[in-house]
Amino acid sequence: MLLAISIIAASAYLLGSIPTGYLLVRLFCHQDIRQAGSGNIGATNVLRAGGKGLGAATFLLDVLKGCSAVWLGALLGRLLAPAASPLNFEALAALIAVLGNIFPVWLRFRGGKGVSTGFGVFLAASPLAALAAISVFFLVLLLSRYVSLASVLGAASFPFFAWFMVGGVRPPFFIAVQAAVALLIIAKHHQNIRRLFAGTESRIGAGKTA
Repeated sequence: MLLAISIIAASAYLLGSIPTGYLLVRLFCHQDIRQAGSGNIGATNVLRAGGKGLGAATFLLDVLKGCSAVWLGALLGRLLAPAASPLNFEALAALIAVLGNIFPVWLRFRGGKGVSTGFGVFLAASPLAALAAISVFFLVLLLSRYVSLASVLGAASFPFFAWFMVGGVRPPFFIAVQAAVALLIIAKHHQNIRRLFAGTESRIGAGKTA
């Protein structure tokens, strides 16, 4: 069991920590995304600094690495500890992948805010709940044009959707990780939340901080 946990955690971290936004902007724009806009390596800042194409590619690749981490965690769990619940291994991989995105070793532990990778792990662990949560994201974004507000409310809504949409036996660890990932994403937006309350947060299209 310890071997399975160690291998799954290491694999999920390495996948989650791939700094896709940083690499794409380096490759195609020959710039350091950390020196542009908000300095964040996530899709929103890449969109503003590198254009729609690179922003979309960053989002899709971050989602993919989140999904891949959960799928790989489930596969390794079945191979290395077949008696244990695969949901617990999925949850472990989900949590570690998001932590890898937020704290990548390659960039001195200064990464993204976990939104796209979080959506990826949610999508793999509970597709219907993830689609419901991203619907909340787009609805809030459409109404407010605040990416940060949409991200916070989308992340916060996922555990509630998952509670009602995930059937069968749900181990406590699986439930706890859903809440933990949502809280991580919200906590990484603490500066945005302060700006929202102060009325200084920029809206999408304004070309400011994200």
